Amino acid sequence: MSRIHEALQRADRERKIAPVSRDNHAAVPRSTTSLEEPPLTKPESALQSTAQHPWKPSIASFPTLAERGAGVEQFRSLRSRIYQARYDAPLKTILISSGLPMEGKSFVAANLAMSLARNSIHNIMLVDGDLRRPTLHNLLGAPNAPGLSDYLAGTADLIDIMQRDRSPLSAENAGISNLTFIPAGKCSDNSSELVSNHRIEELIATVSPHFDWIVIDAPPVLAVSDAVELARAADAVLLVARGASTPFEAAQRAQAAFSSSRILGFVLNDVKDAPRGGSYYYYYGEPDAGGHAKRPKDNGR
Repeated sequence: MSRIHEALQRADRERKIAPVSRDNHAAVPRSTTSLEEPPLTKPESALQSTAQHPWKPSIASFPTLAERGAGVEQFRSLRSRIYQARYDAPLKTILISSGLPMEGKSFVAANLAMSLARNSIHNIMLVDGDLRRPTLHNLLGAPNAPGLSDYLAGTADLIDIMQRDRSPLSAENAGISNLTFIPAGKCSDNSSELVSNHRIEELIATVSPHFDWIVIDAPPVLAVSDAVELARAADAVLLVARGASTPFEAAQRAQAAFSSSRILGFVLNDVKDAPRGGSYYYYYGEPDAGGHAKRPKDNGR
């Protein structure tokens, strides 16, 4: 593990001397009414030993890359609630799952990580823990190998499976140079055995001191047992349900499956008529059959 520790520690030293934005419109001091970090400029440094690839994220898959609109605002609201949850108990590693397939969990995981990255100068990690049906590399336009399955199987080192974006700055990728991605790697029939061998806890323990947030996209919990095993390495679980689609019983069963974990709440996905109140987080964005999201419509909310 010495290589990864040295690389991450070097990046931390460089980050501490990185310039901070002086834009008064962007900087918002933390207070009792504003729990988010100040939106600062992106860090100039990256983990130098981490592989860099030209990612090609699409605005259709990432409403959080837009400057305005209903989609970006809803993820900002979700991000604020996540920051608020950190005040209740220590929180860094969040596992995102759903009860059933096709409820938009990967879309939520990717956009939450992107929103956190755009709002911070600190390092953010996104992990694709869905070893059976990986999606995040498609959303990011990034390579899928080597990945988490290779690390869990002991055929790749941690530094080998981490990657960052090296694309030229543009409207689509501005502010994500501090986002580190671990893809799922090759699909595996023995994923249950891989995620239960405790190497995922080893991974999180190794990188945790060097990242402000770690977001893990997990498989649907009612379909396979992988998500419950992965949750052992996380501080909390965030569940996703799809509006007018997910049966209430399925949502209840998903919550019960994580009875040993701290549950932050539900993200209600694909909302047609947003609720005015209640305990659900919500956003606009309709995933298609491939797990991508269509461009959300700005309906003024």
